[in-house]
Amino acid sequence: MRALVFEEFGGPLTVREVPDPAPSAGGVVVEVGASGVCRSDWHGWSGHDPDVVLPHVPGHELAGTVAAVGADVRGWSVGDRVTVPFVCACGSCPPCREGAGQVCLRQTQPGFTHWGSFAQLVALDAADVNLVALPEDLAMPTAAALGCRFATAFRAVTGVGRVAPGEWVAVLGCGGVGLSAVQVAVAVGARVVAVDPSPGARELAAAMGAEHVLPSADGVGELTGGGAHVALDCLGSPATCEASIRSLRPRGRHVQVGLLPPSEGRAVVPMELVVARELAVLGSHGMAAADYPAMLSMIAAGRLRPQDLVTREIDLADAGAALVEVGRTPGVTVVTSF
Repeated sequence: MRALVFEEFGGPLTVREVPDPAPSAGGVVVEVGASGVCRSDWHGWSGHDPDVVLPHVPGHELAGTVAAVGADVRGWSVGDRVTVPFVCACGSCPPCREGAGQVCLRQTQPGFTHWGSFAQLVALDAADVNLVALPEDLAMPTAAALGCRFATAFRAVTGVGRVAPGEWVAVLGCGGVGLSAVQVAVAVGARVVAVDPSPGARELAAAMGAEHVLPSADGVGELTGGGAHVALDCLGSPATCEASIRSLRPRGRHVQVGLLPPSEGRAVVPMELVVARELAVLGSHGMAAADYPAMLSMIAAGRLRPQDLVTREIDLADAGAALVEVGRTPGVTVVTSF
């Protein structure tokens, strides 16, 4: 198969022929129809993830068609249209038994723990636990964006942040996950302030329904009459993490969505404010396959439009450059030609 490969962290990304994957007994191989280019892929290429073993094929946001099925798989057949969360759960550890597969103790992640979806084929584990059937009318580029950014934002807003109608939500960082968070928060009836230094990102955030857009979080308190009820750091940097917490009103909820690799410095959490204002500091890590139906029903009803986030479709040959430059072009870039 053709795949995008790197052999050193931060090194060249080249498309070449590599061996086809085979399914594990409980897994499948999916022919990739689309794969999103995500900031998490950049972290893996940069050497920020200890699971990545060189040489490596990145890519974790995907949709496609089942091409091969392991002997123990019961619920899926060749030809099924599917997507998958970026966290593939084992289905049997304590968190999985509690319905929290997104924090599975034995999780695998395509593009991190094993070769990913910047390729014609990708192997996925525990298929009966992790695969999600795609509606026939959901296009592959749209479905690919669900696996990480959109699903992550959906759970961060609705499940972890518990955003309620009429609440003020501050979204810091309007890349793919931030724009998704804006759209989801608006869909559940929140009033959104979107924060990003990029004029293009702010323009897209406004198009997604943000009531106010700002280049920094300094004005959030004034615009919201005392601070946001919920603030989400969707970039993942020490500066945006601290700014998110400081933008909250008393008893507000901070949700950390963006990764905070130690190599970029430790975030300063202003614990004096956490105590004085009784703030909640929460983490959100993807969304389990079992939780997809609520999101898919809102998409089917037209309340959510992840397709509006896809601003560029590219060839696998251009994926390396897009990965290196991720975040410089507003919106979601998806590889659709392999």
